[in-house]
Amino acid sequence: QVQLVESGGGLVQAGDSLRLSCAASGSDFSRYAMGWFRQAPGKEREFVAGISLSGASTSYADSVKGRFAISRDNAKKMVYLQMNSLTPDDMAVYYCAARSTGTSVYGYWGQGTQVTVSS
Repeated sequence: QVQLVESGGGLVQAGDSLRLSCAASGSDFSRYAMGWFRQAPGKEREFVAGISLSGASTSYADSVKGRFAISRDNAKKMVYLQMNSLTPDDMAVYYCAARSTGTSVYGYWGQGTQVTVSS
């Protein structure tokens, strides 16, 4: 199993940047594909970005493509989400999630970190 703790959220202005971090602990981190999701008030949780076990492959929601970048450091058991050109539409609770090798479901979740963007 893996435990996940997010950090780095906060209040920023539109156009600003923010970097979220996710610290993992537990069993072999490099066996998990990682992802970032977000949930805004009154909306369903949505996929934001994903990264493969080695970090060689990434994917993004269309709404963040070109503005956000996901990365990972397997030696430090960390995942990052660099968010640039933030808009009020990006305001949400952001969650880090892990998906075991060979599965299609993210089975491990952090507690979330709030990102607030003022216009």
